Amino acid sequence: MGYHRAGWDVVGVDIAPQPNYPFEFAQEDAVALLRDYAEHPNVRAFGFDAIHASPPCQRFSDLAKRNRNADDWPDLIGPVRDLLRAIGLPYVIENVEGAPLVDPIVLCGVSFPELRVIRHRLFESNVPLEAPPHKKHPLVFTHDKRKAHYGQLDQDTAYVQVTGGGNCTVANKREAMGVPWMTGAEANEAIPPAYTEWIGRQLLPQNQSK
Repeated sequence: MGYHRAGWDVVGVDIAPQPNYPFEFAQEDAVALLRDYAEHPNVRAFGFDAIHASPPCQRFSDLAKRNRNADDWPDLIGPVRDLLRAIGLPYVIENVEGAPLVDPIVLCGVSFPELRVIRHRLFESNVPLEAPPHKKHPLVFTHDKRKAHYGQLDQDTAYVQVTGGGNCTVANKREAMGVPWMTGAEANEAIPPAYTEWIGRQLLPQNQSK
């Protein structure tokens, strides 16, 4: 959605069905598709001007570190980067903090006034990217009575947690992330469209030619 708002026509690809995806969608193995593009003599014949990739992040997540099961998840960042470099189009790789991205920028919800979520995500690109100013993190709504600010915040207006454990209603997850079409589970895995709108405007061809 963020790329669309930035002026791009968007085609989504995922190995699993995504019935709520709001744009053109192909259920494909994304890595296999990238391999086909990398081997094609004229990748622009496919009609794409840039590629965004979000390889599985579980291997690098805080939960995997706590559970000590990171090796149970694949590391596709390196293979995906190699394919994107071989394809030669402008690209973005998105992942969580701790993922082995090359010179990434970090985006957080506090940098976008319309959001109410603290969600750090890394973005690597072969196009120079800038991040907006990062403000101090505010307190986040909590149900935990051990927290000093318990009972002081309203989840309808405060920053909230958008995770599998969660601390707020699905309606507040959607509102906090700016994703009204998503289920709660989809929001848990998503990045706010504000992030990719920020990235997408920097990827636009007129910006790349400056």
